[in-house]
Amino acid sequence: MSGNNPLTLVNPQNGNLAFRIYCFEDNGYFDHIQRLNYYSVILVSEGSGRLKADFSEYALQEKTLLFFSPYQPFMISTQEPIKGVVLNFHPDFFCIHKHQKEVACNGVLFNNIYESPLLSVTENDEGVLNGLVQQMQAEMQNPALAQYELLVSYLKIFLIHASRLKVSQQPMQEGQLPKEPFILQNLKDAIEEHYRSKHAPSDYATMLNISPKALGKITKTHFNKTLSDLIAERIVIEAKRELYLTSKPVKSIAYELGFDDEYYFSRFFKKNAEVSPQIYRDMVGAARAESASI
Repeated sequence: MSGNNPLTLVNPQNGNLAFRIYCFEDNGYFDHIQRLNYYSVILVSEGSGRLKADFSEYALQEKTLLFFSPYQPFMISTQEPIKGVVLNFHPDFFCIHKHQKEVACNGVLFNNIYESPLLSVTENDEGVLNGLVQQMQAEMQNPALAQYELLVSYLKIFLIHASRLKVSQQPMQEGQLPKEPFILQNLKDAIEEHYRSKHAPSDYATMLNISPKALGKITKTHFNKTLSDLIAERIVIEAKRELYLTSKPVKSIAYELGFDDEYYFSRFFKKNAEVSPQIYRDMVGAARAESASI
């Protein structure tokens, strides 16, 4: 990978970042909490440390991919230099919600509240991904006809390759025992079905016929998060999706997500996303997506 000067593509309509690639050779970019209004994909080639993301902390090793959604808080702390490359892209440049059928990375790489944002890669996979990065860098250094479309194509291939890696690392063959207790499979199904109407951990404990304390302990052990955290994250992911993809009033989104009071919902969203629903909508793209061509 050549050079560590950021290569940046700016959205000509609003002057905001559309797409950026940069290499790093230390932890200076990530040693404080990041809350960015665009997606971040980080490939750590060398070095190790600790990753804090949302409500959890993870060990970070070399040859690891990290994936973060807009305004998802993360921070990396290290005792040694880390090296790698970062891809940043705004939802206006490439919207994972709108391209879900083509790329299928939403819920796999991004917005999966039950799994770590870390993905280990082999030396061979790292070579493939770095090859794609180099093609993107070359295109940004020497722009030509249909530059935007070509960069989106390279990004899609990168994300598809990463999605396949993630899925291949979690095989569930027939007859194979699941890695987590059966009750957690039921919990995930219950959260997906009821997060709009049931916000209290005790609701899910009752549904699954287990004490809140016991369910909380299992959840913390397997997901490294409390049940309240999981429910809150799931609500916020849906709220972000609605704020980006639709022009519905915040009050309507709040009501659909089980909040009778718009102001309580706004406080809840700000507590979990560190930004108000309206600012998130303004910064991340809002209903411009409705009229934009897919």
